[in-house]
Amino acid sequence: MAFSSGNSGGPMADINVTPLVDVMLVLLIIFMITAPILTHKIKIDLPQPNPNVVNPDNPPEPVHLKIDQSGALYWNEVPVDEAGLDAQLRTIQVQSNQPEIQINADDSVAYQYVARVLAAAKSFGLTKISFNEAQ
Repeated sequence: MAFSSGNSGGPMADINVTPLVDVMLVLLIIFMITAPILTHKIKIDLPQPNPNVVNPDNPPEPVHLKIDQSGALYWNEVPVDEAGLDAQLRTIQVQSNQPEIQINADDSVAYQYVARVLAAAKSFGLTKISFNEAQ
């Protein structure tokens, strides 16, 4: 009976991990050097709240301005044209405590309709404007 020693002269099935360890060590050194460089502080000058500002006790109800897909305007669910919108904005302009205008534009409305409303609000000096999601 003959026994083999397991050395048949064929290809070795062992994995050589030395190049893998070399690459991993080089990558580790690179990350150790570059990581502190990437984490630097950025100085930002944020606005601070004014403690002297007093919020009104009874703020006026916000105005809901809806712009549908065709560009039609609805002031608190009442249809209004551009002349009517200007009249409504003019009445808000003269009030001492101006209400917030909440614009609810349809997702597929052309931007020009929203831009017209914003330009009209700006021309009357209104600053309390917000955007709501379409429902």
